[in-house]
Amino acid sequence: MLTVQSFFCLLFLFISSAHALYGYGLLRCQYTSAHDLVYLEQIYFNKVLLGQYNSTLGKYIGYTEKAKEIADDLNKSQSFLEQEKKNFEKCRNHLQLTFDLLSKPEEPSVKLKPAEIQSSRHEKVLICSGYNFYPKPIKITWLKNGEKVTTDVLSTEELSNGNFLYQIHSYLEFTPTPDEKITCMVEHASLSKPKLYDWEPMSEVEWNKIGVGTATLLSGVIANK
Repeated sequence: MLTVQSFFCLLFLFISSAHALYGYGLLRCQYTSAHDLVYLEQIYFNKVLLGQYNSTLGKYIGYTEKAKEIADDLNKSQSFLEQEKKNFEKCRNHLQLTFDLLSKPEEPSVKLKPAEIQSSRHEKVLICSGYNFYPKPIKITWLKNGEKVTTDVLSTEELSNGNFLYQIHSYLEFTPTPDEKITCMVEHASLSKPKLYDWEPMSEVEWNKIGVGTATLLSGVIANK
């Protein structure tokens, strides 16, 4: 079951002289690809579920004697039940927005620029970054004078932004040569054909203005694609 991000999480902390006790509440929208929607309002104490409102049942359920008493009182409150119905409708609205996003590929926003990273093998490093794309699969290829580069390329995996969109970063270590054309080629479901981003050569003075960081590209840290 796919879960929409909670509207909010309420965390409260109880502290005694011996140890800390804590409880928290979660408001969640849950749905499946069939658009079956459930709104859950859950209360936990020390990781134990005390009670919850379930929109499928339309009432609060308590799981301890005290929680059952509280649930009975809540279920007798018309204003409380009306508010839970409003919360369910908020879930429904978020659901439609989510499916609208997931049904439409989002084209990556691509940036090609010098990397503020020190190369261990070459004079310069370029980074080609793709931002805010969907779905997840994407392919970044480096070209030199139209030919695919198979060495000195390091890339991250697709990284989640936490909002159904992704980003990716690919690094090229190289030593500039005269009349060399470097291109970042991006292939993605949102594109009818591969999109090419050409690097505009910089003078040595311009490179020096970038500022070199102290980090080093390590194949153990950034996966080699």
